Amino acid sequence: MTEQIQPVRGMNDVLPAEIAAWHIIETAAREVLTAYGYQEMRVPLVERTELFQRAIGEYTDVVEKEMYTFVDQGGESLTLRPEGTAGVMRALISNGMLRGQRHKLWCTGPMFRHERPQKGRYRQFHQVSVEAVGFPGPDIDIELIALTARLWKRLGIERVRLEINSLGTPESRRAYREKLVEYLRAHHDELDADSRRRLEGNPLRVLDSKNPDMRALIEAAPVLTDHLDGESREHFQGLCAALEALGIPFRVNPRLVRGLDYYSRTVFEWITDALGAQDAVCSGGRYDGLIGQLGGESTPGIGFAMGIERLVALLTQAGAPAAEPTADVYIVVSGERASAYGLQLAERLRDALPERRVELNLGGGNFKTQFRRADRSGAAVAVILGEDELARGVAAVKPLRHDAGQSESPLPDLAAAIQTALATAVHT
Repeated sequence: MTEQIQPVRGMNDVLPAEIAAWHIIETAAREVLTAYGYQEMRVPLVERTELFQRAIGEYTDVVEKEMYTFVDQGGESLTLRPEGTAGVMRALISNGMLRGQRHKLWCTGPMFRHERPQKGRYRQFHQVSVEAVGFPGPDIDIELIALTARLWKRLGIERVRLEINSLGTPESRRAYREKLVEYLRAHHDELDADSRRRLEGNPLRVLDSKNPDMRALIEAAPVLTDHLDGESREHFQGLCAALEALGIPFRVNPRLVRGLDYYSRTVFEWITDALGAQDAVCSGGRYDGLIGQLGGESTPGIGFAMGIERLVALLTQAGAPAAEPTADVYIVVSGERASAYGLQLAERLRDALPERRVELNLGGGNFKTQFRRADRSGAAVAVILGEDELARGVAAVKPLRHDAGQSESPLPDLAAAIQTALATAVHT
């Protein structure tokens, strides 16, 4: 027996029985983002490795350990995208879309990181990435957070809470970095191996350590918000005041630094206590220096990414449907002539009812089998066509979700009869 090929570790299939929650999230995100004036765009899965090295930072875990990087036949180093922002910024630069313009953009799709797979953390994962470019804020910061709060309400997700912080400007962060390095070096023997490595390249990432043995040391470290420049402090105070005015609860977390180097000023995370260790479901912040860092004109920007797999898990816990119906109308056929005509009838109904899902029974089966298939399809109405009905030029219309009784309709009037039966089903 030939050995079965298994999926790549940490890369999962999304099966039809699981897809309903994905569609709910994707549809809600698209509608909310459109309502706020955001436009969809799409960028490649593969970019030059240099893009992520320059954007994310060489001393981040993503670049050092997690990227899927390969050399192509032309000798160029390429990387499967580990996040969405860098590719969108590259697209704005390479397509000449800056020059004082402002953009509200979003994209969605798979990202790739070679991490240790666990619940809520996969090697191929999916994100909705949202970017606003050309807005100095803090009004855009507030709108983005309000947008996410509206999305949670739309989805019925309640077990999330907002944490915010300010990283200040690169200049104020450099001054804080010196104080942090001084503190960490004084406690060098208490640092774990990862923190000692980060101390030389990116000491702020030490604050993001998940090692419980480091917790007391991190809690006693200098606080970044105590070292903000005046403009960043005013920006952050404006953000906090506006969130309070909008009635959006939040907690200032001075240890929130985010894992990517390009962030400045506002950073935020929506976290949950419902998914175990992987508690962040939406993360973002400002990246005012990123476009200049990538060779474009200096342009302010802010964005966030939502992890779809984690939102699916939250939605499922909240009682999202396990599967979607595949049909509104299911055509049951009996007899050789009726089965042949059923193919024509199905196409005619799809022409007449383009907004409806029409499924024709295929592969034979007695009435009991076909009605079982109709029930599994989720259809609200069955159309029954046998040899006798065909000879008389009619079809039977039978509601499947309520007891309205079966009726007959002439074939030329069948589409109208189905619409009436479907409308009755909705109001029953």
